[in-house]
Amino acid sequence: MQERVKSPGSADRLLTVEAMRRVDAAAIAAGTSGLTLMEAAGAAVAERARARLPANGRVLVLCGPGNNGGDGFVAARLLAESGYRVDLRLLGERAALEGDAALAAAAWTAPVGTAEAELGETDLVIDALFGAGLCRDLEGLGRALVEAVNRAGCSVLAVDVPSGVDGDTGAVRGAAIQATETVTFVALKPGHLLEPGRSRCGALHIAEIGTGEAAFSAGIAGEAAALYRNGPGLWTLPRLTAASHKYTRGHALVLSGPAYRTGAARLAARGALRVGAGLVTMASPASALPENAAHLTAIMLRPCESADDLDDMLADERLNALLLGPGLGTGPATCDLVGVAAGAGRALVLDADALTSFRSEVRTLARQIRDGEARAVLTPHEGEFARLFSGTEAVADGLAKHARAARAAAIAGAVVVLKGADTVIAAPDGRLAINDHGSPHLGTAGSGDVLAGLIAGLLAQGMAPFEAACAAVWLHGDAGLRFGPGLISEDLPELIPAVLRDLAIDQPVATTARLRP
Repeated sequence: MQERVKSPGSADRLLTVEAMRRVDAAAIAAGTSGLTLMEAAGAAVAERARARLPANGRVLVLCGPGNNGGDGFVAARLLAESGYRVDLRLLGERAALEGDAALAAAAWTAPVGTAEAELGETDLVIDALFGAGLCRDLEGLGRALVEAVNRAGCSVLAVDVPSGVDGDTGAVRGAAIQATETVTFVALKPGHLLEPGRSRCGALHIAEIGTGEAAFSAGIAGEAAALYRNGPGLWTLPRLTAASHKYTRGHALVLSGPAYRTGAARLAARGALRVGAGLVTMASPASALPENAAHLTAIMLRPCESADDLDDMLADERLNALLLGPGLGTGPATCDLVGVAAGAGRALVLDADALTSFRSEVRTLARQIRDGEARAVLTPHEGEFARLFSGTEAVADGLAKHARAARAAAIAGAVVVLKGADTVIAAPDGRLAINDHGSPHLGTAGSGDVLAGLIAGLLAQGMAPFEAACAAVWLHGDAGLRFGPGLISEDLPELIPAVLRDLAIDQPVATTARLRP
């Protein structure tokens, strides 16, 4: 079955801080002045502020000493011209402003207050103190001002990122503004999607400021990794045709644990079937077959007592996607099963116990994946990640989550889905996607097992590993958003059909109309 790969568009790309600098530089080199870009950025902030303000509302604009502060000066001027009551405060001396920020400040003719003054009553704070490029912890007056805004509890519109958030990593640099909304420019930055920065941003808005496609291309040209926001623009789900049938839709094999430990594998198998795999078989020890048979109907059952049994089963090449891990048990027997599965050269999903069984032995697992030419996806949560990659550069201190996932994918030779509120999907070829489409209600027992099943089901239908992993994470998140409070893992597979319908994956098959005489 041919793998389906999609080339994403620029709208899905994330820009690192350095890439954004290159975008600005390329736009300026092409003839757009820095002040013009700053005016456009400030205008976008002012437009968003107007949407939040009552008529004649009060606005407190907090400006920092760099270009972020320059954007704030522009927004303040435009809001004052629109009739809003604007109080502008500057962190630092006006005479110390340089370049475009100084020019923007010169156009502000009203008084400039000091950052030390009390905040006072206001309908909205515009946070233009520090931008995405902040690379040090806040201290002194800057930190005190951030903490004062947070204590005030008023609505905050952040410019670029909430002050104190690292734009590349999402880390909080000592302290950070808790924004209600954030306006950023050209594209999102990783820190908008990675925790804890994501939780500080509030609603995100992306403003075009006139840099243009050529400058954008110049900005991403120097990036070591292709970094994306996960979403339907990254992948195309399998589509049915009039000629489709169960054998053209792939056959996923899910391995179950022993009796009384079968639920996780059933959740995974149900996810694989609901997402569209034509057939799903669950293989388990004979002692667990009655337990599984009592719960399953459309999912087929096969006995499997050992790695030799699995090897015999895989003589059937129609079993094109394998899932091992949920409830399987840890230890040498599971390692043997994984070795056989990896050596079969099929699409492979490893989760839970299959990962823990290779504690500190990821290079052994990587060799098996490489030698068997398996198209593998690993789906660890943070604890499993730490155990599997212990002793490698993927767990080095101070690495951002997406950097850890990227290193892990390179080590394992597999797609790595590092799960969490800000799930990161990393491919060995350097592609990275950060998912922000999800719900905290997904934090329930068995949710990850369903996710592993969704990945296996999409792999069975011919999706490439990175695309299948990205799509499954998004579908899983969408299901969680739809259900909300009270969600349990059994609900997730049953929500998938509605998610798929809304994505219009199944186009109607043309029919011949019957005409009455």
